[in-house]
Amino acid sequence: MSDATTTPFINPPCEDVVQIHFADPHLLLVDKPAGLLSVPGRHPDNQDCLISRLQEDYRDALIVHRLDMATSGLMVVARGKASHRHLSKQFQQRQVEKEYRARLFGEVAAEQGYIDLPLACDWPRRPRQHINFSDGKAAQTHFRRLAIQDGCSDVLLMPHTGRSHQLRVHAAAIGHPILGCEFYAHPQARRLSDRLLLHSSRLCFIHPDSGEMLDFHSPPPFSAAGSIG
Repeated sequence: MSDATTTPFINPPCEDVVQIHFADPHLLLVDKPAGLLSVPGRHPDNQDCLISRLQEDYRDALIVHRLDMATSGLMVVARGKASHRHLSKQFQQRQVEKEYRARLFGEVAAEQGYIDLPLACDWPRRPRQHINFSDGKAAQTHFRRLAIQDGCSDVLLMPHTGRSHQLRVHAAAIGHPILGCEFYAHPQARRLSDRLLLHSSRLCFIHPDSGEMLDFHSPPPFSAAGSIG
């Protein structure tokens, strides 16, 4: 019987392509498919990832921020060190506007709300995070309900902070885990989707060279057709 603590995890291959929405000498704006790592994993068989694919055609591509492997959607990638410094500073200073679309288990009663729950790594069960009021780091998320269909809720999530697994933990904490979430959803919510229904749908930031405000949108593949009623 193998030891789960020492057996390496090999990610299944991701056949979906990376869509490039915008490219210039300073940055790339791309759509990462669900199931693809943002950066290489530790195991030699987990080297396929967003940045390695992009560097095949854009040798100066540098990662600025990450999405979980299970999360799809928009990412901005720097081209060159100067752009990397500029974009990284925007993320560090929380100048980048980020929005995510998600489908949650159950019918969210509130039309909108604010979740303020500190997060820390759950070391015995890492990479899981947990709510920790004594040692956790501040984590805040605004949400707005968009639609209810088939007993589930489509929501817009607007994180103020960018903690690991923040949106997953916060959604579960209010009793409405994200469908398909392997870490924080109960079995019924996990079974309702074969992927995590979380998508980076909007990024708004300042172009590192021109100073122009760029605002990109990407519709989620799982948007509900119905409306709240």
